[in-house]
Amino acid sequence: MPAEAEHVAITAVDTSPQFKDAQLAIASVKAEKAGADSAKVTFNFNVKNYELKQQTSDAGNKLCSNSDKGQHIHFILDNMPYQALYEPTNTITVANNSDHILMAFLSRSYHESLKTKGAALVYHFSIDGKGNLKKLAVPSTPMVFYSRPKGDYIGKDTSNVLFDFYVWNTTLSPDGYKVRAQIHNESGRDTAIVMTEWKSSFLHNLGMGKSFIILTLLDKDNKPVEGPNTQAMRHFNLAAQEPMQ
Repeated sequence: MPAEAEHVAITAVDTSPQFKDAQLAIASVKAEKAGADSAKVTFNFNVKNYELKQQTSDAGNKLCSNSDKGQHIHFILDNMPYQALYEPTNTITVANNSDHILMAFLSRSYHESLKTKGAALVYHFSIDGKGNLKKLAVPSTPMVFYSRPKGDYIGKDTSNVLFDFYVWNTTLSPDGYKVRAQIHNESGRDTAIVMTEWKSSFLHNLGMGKSFIILTLLDKDNKPVEGPNTQAMRHFNLAAQEPMQ
């Protein structure tokens, strides 16, 4: 997309290596008191038929931001920015008397999610006033979880910015549920994109500077869906070179 174009453009990501047998599951979850008002929760994952810390075979051809640490797990707690896990374990600290939903999925080295069955999970839990964990039923309503863009993009990484999210308990279609991305950039290149198919895309011509995306799950009538994890917002930055302005 020419740099002088006025609007953000979106293109489909070329077919990526498929890991149809890749599996992600929780092996154990343990909570322990971390203070008067908080608890440490440790998640241990089982990963099968997928190599963490390995570079995805086509990483050099994607021409987008790529982790030099390789393939990993995206750990998204309460639809906040994800943590990239290169080992199948993670410890977080949460407040007592709190309720949380975890989305975790396997990611290629360039941060594109695996969307095959078994490559992702959702875990719902609460922490009581004493720091004890209770596993809760996962909501059965449609949900969407934000993944990318995230963080800072510099130089060549600003050309192809991966746009990716994870839907749960639903599918997307022109006459069913959809996902709307409202893109705002300080250069004024505001754009709204409605996704009727669950797929990864590249955003082009976002413009340098600070941006943010509001991700919203829509129903068949294009109205925002009510319920947990149906909307999320994320800030990110683009710069032609360092230092970031």
